[in-house]
Amino acid sequence: MKHLRLLLFLALVLVQERGSHFVVKADDQGGFIKTEGVHFMLNGSPFYANGFNAYWLMFLASDPSQRAKVTSAFQEASNHGLSIARTWAFSDGGYMPLQSSPGSYNEQMFQGLDFVISEAKKFGIKLVLSLVDNYEALGGKKQYVEWARGQGQSIASDDDFFTNPVVKGYYKNHIKTVLTRRNSITGVAYKDDLTIMAWELMNEVRCPSDPSGRTVQAWITEMASYVKSIDGNHLLEAGLEGFYAQSSAQKQQNNPYFLVGTDFIENNQIPSIDFATVHSYPDQWLSDLSEGNQISFLSNWVNTHIQDAQNVLHKPLLFAEFGISSKDSGYSQNERDQFFDTVYSAIYSSARGGGAAAGGMFWQLLTEGMDSYRDSYEIVLSESPSTASVIAQQCQKLNRVRKMYARLKNMEEWKKENDGRRNDGGRTGN
Repeated sequence: MKHLRLLLFLALVLVQERGSHFVVKADDQGGFIKTEGVHFMLNGSPFYANGFNAYWLMFLASDPSQRAKVTSAFQEASNHGLSIARTWAFSDGGYMPLQSSPGSYNEQMFQGLDFVISEAKKFGIKLVLSLVDNYEALGGKKQYVEWARGQGQSIASDDDFFTNPVVKGYYKNHIKTVLTRRNSITGVAYKDDLTIMAWELMNEVRCPSDPSGRTVQAWITEMASYVKSIDGNHLLEAGLEGFYAQSSAQKQQNNPYFLVGTDFIENNQIPSIDFATVHSYPDQWLSDLSEGNQISFLSNWVNTHIQDAQNVLHKPLLFAEFGISSKDSGYSQNERDQFFDTVYSAIYSSARGGGAAAGGMFWQLLTEGMDSYRDSYEIVLSESPSTASVIAQQCQKLNRVRKMYARLKNMEEWKKENDGRRNDGGRTGN
């Protein structure tokens, strides 16, 4: 262990000293991201990255006249060092649907998603694609159970999404349709596309009718197995916010004042779930607390989950959503910057020490001219120079960690090759 720490230290020093002169090999940008213990791995080296949410990408890209905004968002993100984006691969029924009814798909929307994937590749951005929503704004689980009710199924609540066999059949069909889609621009099937980092089963899984988490546990187990039966290339995560449940009763004190029917520990221990996720919205969850107390909660929330991913789950951790609303009482950009820095500092500290935290994705990135998509959490980089600087600095820090590990890998390969040469030379001499 001491030898490893010394190598890590020397590698970090070399990276810091040489700065921009050290270049990660071009092939480090290719390949499928895998996991090895608590690390994401890309081409043999640990992978760390900073990112963003942009749920709207497919919707704008479905209109060719709006695609420039998608390109602009990726360009601005890339310029600031952001390299992961999380977005929706769903829109169920209603306005601008991807899936207008079970098994019936809007080709124009799918071509929008094709464009998003092909454009992300151009800017070196990996994608996390979510497959359904907990909420009803874009259909979500409510639309699925309504479709089943329309076919004569007895539906008690929206939570029947997790147990009704007809509903589960609809959802599995959506999984198969998306994963086997062949991109109309690149010709590559989604399940074979290197640009996609991971699939997400549901945005913010919640089943309040069963606070124990057992219903969700069974659903994740079944659906994760189904995803893996189609796509063995990509990583998979459940879409959890991080709430603790009965399996870790002592941990429930870390929750806000409610349970949502998920269990951060047990749900993420399912073998087919490759990594854990956490969301962080103390201004929503604990709106009665002061700004200082919300930051204290955030710091504890972030660090507790990092430790549990490291020591209990033994899996990587992504902070898949976090943000603060500009409508909060007493809001200022300085407050937002402090919020971001609290999350970022914990991630960097973990990553630098070889821990489980691999990155974070703030909610949400917009580009100029998207006023109708503003939700008070948006970040328009050109409008928020101080926050943009905080984001860019985190990207640089995590990139240094990646370079450190890449250099360490090169050092170990050099040492192995050099030892081999000495051994060969010794044998020749005899």
